[in-house]
Amino acid sequence: MIVTRFAPSPTGRLHLGHAYSALFAWRKARDAGGKFLLRIEDIDRGRCRDEFVAGIEEDLRWLGIDWDGDVRRQSEHFADYRAALDRLDAIGVLYPCFCTRADIARAASAPHGADPVYPGTCRHLSAEARRQRIETGAAYALRLDVERAFERTGPLDWIDEGLGTVEADPLSLGDVVLARKDTPASYHLAVTVDDAIQGVTLVTRASDLFAATHIHRLLQALFDLPVPHWHHHKLLTDDTGKRFAKRDRAVTLQEMREAGTTAAEVRTLAGF
Repeated sequence: MIVTRFAPSPTGRLHLGHAYSALFAWRKARDAGGKFLLRIEDIDRGRCRDEFVAGIEEDLRWLGIDWDGDVRRQSEHFADYRAALDRLDAIGVLYPCFCTRADIARAASAPHGADPVYPGTCRHLSAEARRQRIETGAAYALRLDVERAFERTGPLDWIDEGLGTVEADPLSLGDVVLARKDTPASYHLAVTVDDAIQGVTLVTRASDLFAATHIHRLLQALFDLPVPHWHHHKLLTDDTGKRFAKRDRAVTLQEMREAGTTAAEVRTLAGF
């Protein structure tokens, strides 16, 4: 049975790009007689708001989207992510990183507009050096030793419904952060754990998250989890060609509704 999901972060109201992603996953599930799940990715408690959770559900219902079962909120499942981190630590592929973002920017290089790849500065610190830094109260993040992890799993691939078989290349992303002091689990860790717990068989998300799948496939192999298929759909853009994004204050579904746009018109705009 096909199981899809829509998993927004409640840091603002939904926009047209969200509508496309939700409608795509919902239609995929409903057309196949499967399940469509709603998950709220609210680990970042500093930016997430309960009023936006209510707004997300309001917008989805307005679009005619229903979901199966209870809504999973990541903030209620920190124990699941802690257990996953403990498993990684036990097999020796997790290490503390004491670098600040400024340290990484100075030491790493990246194409213009891209996040710098972490150069592995703290990867080879001795256990004693790590212990001393932690005991002094130094802030640190937990990073995945991707090279060691990939050596453990061997070659990996996944099925992308638009591209076919894709060879995983997690080394291209460097040693990603899996947790910070103020964020008990990163997107990479939480989404991998959640999709497995919820039995998701088709992950539908925008193409800007394609690169993250290399890391998610590696984590699945380390945890011996089922491997879903993926569909990375196009990014929706406005009349000027600019992608819809919260940070750019894209017009929200709530604003469209209040301006008189109907749900049917939004579905048409989103291609449904």
